Amino acid sequence: MPQDQTKYLYTLAYWLFFSAFCVFTMIIVGAITRLTGSGLSMVEWRPLVGTIPPLNDAEWSRVFELYKESPEFQKKNFWMGVDDFKIIFFWEWFHRLMGRLIGLIYALPLFFFLAKGWIPSGYKLRLFGLLILGGLQGLMGWYMVKSGLVDIPAVSHYRLAAHLSLAFLIISFLIWLGLSFRKIAAHTHTNPDSALYNHGLIALTFLALTICWGAYTAGLDAGLVYNDTFPHMGDNWIPEEVWFYKPVWLNFFENHAGVQFIHRWLAMITVAIVISFTMHAGYKNRTEKVFIFLGIFVLAQMTLGIVTLYSHVNLHAATAHQAGAVILLISLITCLHATRFTQPSQLNR
Repeated sequence: MPQDQTKYLYTLAYWLFFSAFCVFTMIIVGAITRLTGSGLSMVEWRPLVGTIPPLNDAEWSRVFELYKESPEFQKKNFWMGVDDFKIIFFWEWFHRLMGRLIGLIYALPLFFFLAKGWIPSGYKLRLFGLLILGGLQGLMGWYMVKSGLVDIPAVSHYRLAAHLSLAFLIISFLIWLGLSFRKIAAHTHTNPDSALYNHGLIALTFLALTICWGAYTAGLDAGLVYNDTFPHMGDNWIPEEVWFYKPVWLNFFENHAGVQFIHRWLAMITVAIVISFTMHAGYKNRTEKVFIFLGIFVLAQMTLGIVTLYSHVNLHAATAHQAGAVILLISLITCLHATRFTQPSQLNR
């Protein structure tokens, strides 16, 4: 492979890794926004003008008056003055600003690389697909916010889960493609293992389900029940409220106790599967350090979840727990990439 082409591939890889880091940071800011009750403070959708925050008292008065018409102010935050409002407004504004900046960080280099002809054939559609996913993520964010501006001052936990899941999907693709470009450029010899890869896919499936029910838990504030017992829920293994809604399956999607129950057990099953995956890798003599890290960190992430529960969803613990989910996902994606990706003999541009 020509030296210049190798350099271009490394540039593409680092651009994707930096984009992934930005998405990771935005996920953390999103967690803070939700945990501080700031997500419904901006009741307008202004994709361009909304980049600029209120710069004078008149503009602050205008946006505060709009907020006063929302269900959240009328039913929950009616005690707020404009100074209190400025605090929650900041986090939602900052979260949206980050989304716009990430769009530029990804889109501008993409068009530059296309113009330069640096992107290998077979990857252009994938990179454009990520750009489209980023746009859809912005629309999903507003669609989520709209659900809390009607009658009930809370966003739909289904829409929250979709919004968060899309962010996790985007960061997974960014990491996967970045690893692909770096491996091609480095001429790295891989050691594919279909059995280990399939084992990892099972772990990824359960991790994805755990994250999804974690979003349901967050959206319903279901982490605020049964905070003092684990793994029991109160005096029982299965909370009595699980049978409250009819049909019964609805309890596992909309009942606070039922949603937390599913999240707990999915998490414990995921930990067991991930640890078995890392042991499988050890049995196969995989020397990549990421397998060891994955096995250790999945236990740390479960500990963070328990701490979050016992802390009654403390801001710092809950934010760290969401950040841990991203780190765990990236680690597992990296392991999967190492067991599946094969080095092509030639790369045509």
